[in-house]
Amino acid sequence: MTLTVCVPEELSARVPVEQRGPGLERDAVRMLVSRAAEVAHHTFRELPLLLRAGDLLVVNTSATLAAAVDGWTGHARVVVHFSTRGDDGRWAVELREPDGRGTTRARGGGPAGREVRLPGGVRLVLEEPLSGRGERLWWARVSGSGVPGLLREYGRAIRYAYTERDQPLSVHQTVFALPSADGTGSAEMPSAARPFTARLVAELVSRGVRFAPVTLHTGVASAEAHEPPYPERFAVPKASARLIDAARAGGGRVVAVGTTAVRAVESAVGSDGAVRACAGWTDLVVTPERGVRVVDGLLTGLHEPQASHLLMLEAVAGRVAVERGYEAALQGRYLWHEFGDVHLVLP
Repeated sequence: MTLTVCVPEELSARVPVEQRGPGLERDAVRMLVSRAAEVAHHTFRELPLLLRAGDLLVVNTSATLAAAVDGWTGHARVVVHFSTRGDDGRWAVELREPDGRGTTRARGGGPAGREVRLPGGVRLVLEEPLSGRGERLWWARVSGSGVPGLLREYGRAIRYAYTERDQPLSVHQTVFALPSADGTGSAEMPSAARPFTARLVAELVSRGVRFAPVTLHTGVASAEAHEPPYPERFAVPKASARLIDAARAGGGRVVAVGTTAVRAVESAVGSDGAVRACAGWTDLVVTPERGVRVVDGLLTGLHEPQASHLLMLEAVAGRVAVERGYEAALQGRYLWHEFGDVHLVLP
């Protein structure tokens, strides 16, 4: 779909909501609610009033990694963004250039064989581009005991230029985040779930709303490239598959919390329409042509429209709802990006 949205700089959420004033918690963000062409304005704390007993929220339990590490290639300073661990132990990485303001800008990746010196005497060597689409992401091998330990000791959360300052890694974790046994996780926060608090989860459960945890480790996005999503590692547990199928059979609505949850659960649907436990890699790109087979609604952040994100939104909500929602978000002065407000799409 073609949708031109220019987000004024002042509408970028520069800090998390809980840092904007005394007494604010994560659930103090605003929430735009779309039902077809109808739009309503709420706060996130009102979510329990908008769902009903029998509804199911699909949530991503992937923890956010401290995925940015400073390094040197030759005499040049670089920042390495660790994106995804491959099955062979290599990592997909992006090399970025410090911009002098605490953030980074795009730079070329290769050539193959380029070495990057990292803290602790660790060496990273680029081997080959991740795909034929371009040379932003490269497969690389890292010397030493392992990348998870390197990130824990020397890494920090990836930060983008619209934010005010570096934040502790805890700010980038959702209430659903669980550490994985192998130390992998998401290069960027599954941010749609950030407004949830333990108190709000308890209220939803008390009202009969259920939660189905899935995992999808999201890789590094690129604001400059607007690329379709790369393959990502995911898992849908057996218990969650049963919960999803039971909700659908009982007339409940399946609402995905974030586009990562959509990608995970839609990757687990069989030809008969049933969701089954599975794990591995997904290269699924959800489009209006493909449609969604399981998801009825979507809770998502407000992001500058990229092709793949818009296509997924249109697949869930329809074009009219997407266009009307973006228009209302701009008119209503909603805040954008991972620390901003959210958009709930319901059937």
